[in-house]
Formats: sequence, structure tokens, C-alpha cells
Amino acid sequence: MNESPVLRGAGVSLVLDGAKILDGIEWTVRGDERWVVLGANGAGKTSLLRIAALYQHPSSGTVEVLGQRLGRTDVRTLRERIAFSSPALATKLEPSMNAAEVVMTARYAALAPWWHQYTEGDRARALDLLREWRCAALAAHAFTTLSAGERQRVLLARMLMNEPGLALLDEPTAGLDIGGREELVADLATWARDRARPPLVLVTHHLEEIPPAFTHALVLKAGKVLASGTLNHTVTSEILSEAFELRLIVEERDARYTARLA
Repeated sequence: MNESPVLRGAGVSLVLDGAKILDGIEWTVRGDERWVVLGANGAGKTSLLRIAALYQHPSSGTVEVLGQRLGRTDVRTLRERIAFSSPALATKLEPSMNAAEVVMTARYAALAPWWHQYTEGDRARALDLLREWRCAALAAHAFTTLSAGERQRVLLARMLMNEPGLALLDEPTAGLDIGGREELVADLATWARDRARPPLVLVTHHLEEIPPAFTHALVLKAGKVLASGTLNHTVTSEILSEAFELRLIVEERDARYTARLA
């Protein structure tokens, strides 16, 4: 078991335009853990992940990622060691890039291929990762022409380009149909079981999207931590009913979770 923290937030708060988005978050992710972040719309999930990915500074509190404290390190260099994928980030990628370029530009956490020099080794690694995620045939295809499921697999390949120390996924199933969602859940379960892979944090709205082999959950409500810990102690009817302000029945079967109205 790897007990070393890769992400630690202490008293993390965020105020934007006078509104408190996050309020005193305490959270630690260790190297052998796979986390899901749950909560209703507006609970602060995406904001917290953007802070962890070093794209947003908190208004107060301290954030340490991979042993470096935000505010005391060069975030441009540190970002290269953090794999971050979100629908908002995907829309900022240079639209003329093909799938191989989308993966390769992660070498410098870049959104376009123009500003850095890439080696044949970089290109070969990008192709190897596309092959690993069943996308080798798409390498030369424009990213914008791919299906939602294909784009998501390319983005997973992109996340591993730099052999990151931490991986952060914000709502990766957005836009996927049931088949695409189930394929992605299976892919993330495979990732979660591979102890050589970096710790993974997944933001989602839906319990059925929690992959098997995930270990922990952080449940947010109105910008505060409602619950934090192992799945069996956090993904419960009582906690999620409070989080979503509904009477919910949460059930687990074959390492998959569901929720329905009581």
C-alpha cells in the first residue's frame, strides 16, 4: 500500500464574484487510491478538480500536489505531471489536430502543436497509447470528426502521455450513449485495478458510472465536505439523500451502484 499523499487540500475555499463555491475543504488522496467525487449540481465538484489540476487558485487554504505547494512552484512545469481531462478542456484543443497530435501535445500540457518541438519518440509513444486504448486506426483522423466514445478514448490516451503522478477526470461520460458509457466504465475499472497506474479522481453525477475497483468517495454539498472515505462508508442511502436533498435508496450489486427514489 502506498501511503504517500499525491494530493492534499487543507481549508480550501473559493469565492467567485462574491459567491462561496468551496468552503473549508479537507481532502487527501494517496497513491494507491481511486476516488469518485459526488454531489448535486453546484456542489463545487468541478471547481475543486480545477484547483487540483492547478487551473484555479483557491481564495484561501493550501493545496499540495505531488509534493509541491500551489503558490510556491512553477505550475506550468507541475501541470505536465498531472493528467487532467474535462469537457471544457477538450473544447479548447486546436480543432485541426488529429488524434495522434491530441495525445502528443500532452507532452507539454499544450492545447495546440505549434509552440513546442516534438521528437519521433513523442510520436511513437502517442501511437502506442492510441493502440492501448483501441484507437490506433484513428491516429490520422481529425479529432473533431470522431464519435463521442472515440474522442473520450483518445483523451484517456492523452492523459497517460507523460506518465503522470495524478489523473483527474471531470464528467468523462458527458455526451456518451449507454454503450459508450459502459465501455468507458470498463476502461476505468481496468485502470483502477492496475497498480502501476497513477491515482485517479473521477467527477460524476451518476452512481452507475462509478467503476468497479474504485476505493473512495468525496461527497460535496453546497461547497462543503459532507462525507469522505471508503465507498462502503460514503456511497450510502443516508449520505446521498442528504447530498441531493431527496429520499434515495442506494444499492450496490456486483461492484456497481444505483440510486432510486425511496
